[in-house]
Amino acid sequence: MDEQIKQIAERLRGLRDALELSVEEVASDCKLTAEEYRALESGESDLSVSLLQRIAHKYGITLDELMFGEEPKMKSYFLTRKGTGVSVERTKAYKYESLASGFKDRIADPFIVTVEPKPEGTAVYFNTHEGQEFNLVIEGRLLLNINGKELILNPGDSLYFDSSKPHGMLALDGKTVKFLAVVMQ
Repeated sequence: MDEQIKQIAERLRGLRDALELSVEEVASDCKLTAEEYRALESGESDLSVSLLQRIAHKYGITLDELMFGEEPKMKSYFLTRKGTGVSVERTKAYKYESLASGFKDRIADPFIVTVEPKPEGTAVYFNTHEGQEFNLVIEGRLLLNINGKELILNPGDSLYFDSSKPHGMLALDGKTVKFLAVVMQ
């Protein structure tokens, strides 16, 4: 198991223990089955940023505390130099680099997302979360499926959408894709 995923799983378990909640209670709050939530806490299941964001909001902590184990401290500004954002790889196919991890009380979560290509014929993994999302492709070509509508984004293309609709992505042309994602709840 990836060390970062293991640490997030431990923080999920610690949060539940600290709040003295059962697996069933947290699973219900997250709209998951108890088995699905247990898989998150064990690090055996994919941890989407949107699910972690939902858990953080539900229990009154920051996404940074859950993902990185650190509480944001800056209130005026937070500078992230190229390639230095705190990052987590959900799976070998997705890497999220936070661009505002040190800014306290932010209203949006900006990330540089790196999507690795998958074998031909791989199905799109769909995700939903509250709020809205903005994506701007930096390099590569990205297939974005939103609620059954397939859109192809090239470098420089952007898309703003209702993230409560099922959405998923694939890197095209067998090449890595990088894009800016801003998630707002």
